[in-house]
Amino acid sequence: MSEQEYKRALGYANAALDLLRRSGIPPYPQFYELLYTYSTGVNPDLNNRINAIFRDGGSPDADLAETLYNEFLKSDVNDRMNHVSQRMHDRIEAVHHAIDAALLTAHAYSGSLEAATGDLEKTISPAAISALAKRLLKETLHMQETNLSLEQKLQDSRDDIAGLQRDLDDVRRESLLDPLTKIANRKSFDEGLAEAIGNALSSSSPLSLMIADIDHFKSFNDTYGHQTGDQVLRLVAMTLKSNIKGKDLAARYGGEEFVAVLPSTDLAGAVIVAENVRKAIQAKELLKRSTNEKLGRITASFGVAVFQQTDTAASLIERADRCLYGAKRAGRNRVVSEDELNSVLERISAGASAA
Repeated sequence: MSEQEYKRALGYANAALDLLRRSGIPPYPQFYELLYTYSTGVNPDLNNRINAIFRDGGSPDADLAETLYNEFLKSDVNDRMNHVSQRMHDRIEAVHHAIDAALLTAHAYSGSLEAATGDLEKTISPAAISALAKRLLKETLHMQETNLSLEQKLQDSRDDIAGLQRDLDDVRRESLLDPLTKIANRKSFDEGLAEAIGNALSSSSPLSLMIADIDHFKSFNDTYGHQTGDQVLRLVAMTLKSNIKGKDLAARYGGEEFVAVLPSTDLAGAVIVAENVRKAIQAKELLKRSTNEKLGRITASFGVAVFQQTDTAASLIERADRCLYGAKRAGRNRVVSEDELNSVLERISAGASAA
């Protein structure tokens, strides 16, 4: 974890603890998780609910915190996935029971046929033959009904399982998306970066990582409100996604930070991508939807690093994060790559010394 990421996480933690103290909520793990999540802003529905409570002059207490935790954090995608998995398990069990019942009927029918064969090998009366034929006909009809019932149950199960599979696919896709911006979330980014690193190692192809941070987002959020802040996050997410190519992965890293995994892209190419995204963000004028008030333009700072064969995901992220920090220190609204980071920091240091 880079120093900047550590400080950011510590800021969220302090904000959560401060809310716990001010509201008199016991610092139990689930309540800390609730307010830490609120502080990061990654769950817009939760933030809207708590912000509404604050606007009405209220404050979350322990009972309300328990309710909010159960609604927004406890009942998550994993619960839905478990529910679908249980339904699939129940359906498969039902199929097994239907097959077992059909096998028992078939076994009994086979026994009846063997017994009838033995009887026919003996000398029996016409009346006995007639009774035997009626019994075999009855059992044959029962066997046909059992087979038809099994076929119907198998067809129903096949349709149901296909629907359940689609539900599982939907839940999995949803679990990999950020609920506010609808681009990949941190979990999806971690998986995508690990896969991209594996491919880069096996193919010796280049791989770059870009990290972006919206400039002065907190003050913008405090000035215009969380709904407008959410609009900014969605705008940046869509701008980022529309300026990368097919195999690239755009994700929300946390808060107002975004990342892009750029396979088959060297450092120079990644800098071009970052500049295109930066210019596209700066070119968009923001309007407040409720009043059409012009709120001006937003900007973002970017750090870019290229994968080295000795890198881990953490070391690559840390280098890109240092470049982002350099872009912030150099005045924001700019791209800094790891090739130019040292010269950027030297200019900043020289300027500070001259001042």
